[in-house]
Amino acid sequence: MGKEQGGDIPHVSSYPWILLLLGAACVGEMVPILKSQTRPPRRSKSALASTHLAGQQVFASNCASCHGLDGRGGERAPDIAGTAKVQKFPDEKLFHIVGDGIPATGMPAFRTLGADKIKAVVSYLRVLQGRTPSVKLPGNPERGKLLFFGKGRCSNCHIIAGAGGFIGTDLSVYAKTRSVEEIREAITKPGKNVETHGKEKRERPVTVLMRDGQKYIGIARNEDNFSLQLQTLDGAFHFLMKSELDHIEYQPQSLMPSDYGSTLSRQELDDLISFLVSTSKSSKARQSADNGEPDP
Repeated sequence: MGKEQGGDIPHVSSYPWILLLLGAACVGEMVPILKSQTRPPRRSKSALASTHLAGQQVFASNCASCHGLDGRGGERAPDIAGTAKVQKFPDEKLFHIVGDGIPATGMPAFRTLGADKIKAVVSYLRVLQGRTPSVKLPGNPERGKLLFFGKGRCSNCHIIAGAGGFIGTDLSVYAKTRSVEEIREAITKPGKNVETHGKEKRERPVTVLMRDGQKYIGIARNEDNFSLQLQTLDGAFHFLMKSELDHIEYQPQSLMPSDYGSTLSRQELDDLISFLVSTSKSSKARQSADNGEPDP
């Protein structure tokens, strides 16, 4: 046994060190495999987006009627997005609160949703609280700032970090609770929000024609049966009596330009989004510092 034409070849068992080398080689081959099996899988961007959407849907269907769509509370339930105490709750505690409810407080149990949906809604609550996962900015914030105050004309209506107009929403912390794609859609499809809340007259674009021929275009901030408080594009407020009005027309579209998807390039949109995201992060950090709280 072991005889070959080239001479005698000793049996491998005659040299224990050969076995050790072979064993070490096998272990070396197995280590990367074992590591890959024990390492927790990284969630892809699409998986995070899917969880976010699922949580948003569950929250809107089961939680928003009491806590509000933004989680900031209402007449029937407290603020769970902005309250520091709730923000500090670990995910496990929030999971049990949603699943088991809180007896004698009006908070019902939602265990019938199942573990996956409860986890998704807890994840979405973290988004509302501003604790979104760190994401790589899609563009250049400095170029985005130039667009905001220049070519994009965003500052004509919107204020950000204390600079800009007053007719539009304050965007200082706008991006704190929104994903990059949500911000992109808000810029390129501004009419979507108006259509969603189309039955609500307050804070809708409006054109007013007075009996004396004067015309106003702006946002209806407050309205009752006898009067209308209108904020025009220059930021000024006008208190108008309806008895002096000839015609009021509520616009179906937003005052925001609807052509940013074509007038701004993909790169310019990325830069603008990056400016909004970076400004929201710095504004949040300043708020935490002013309140004496660590930035989560």
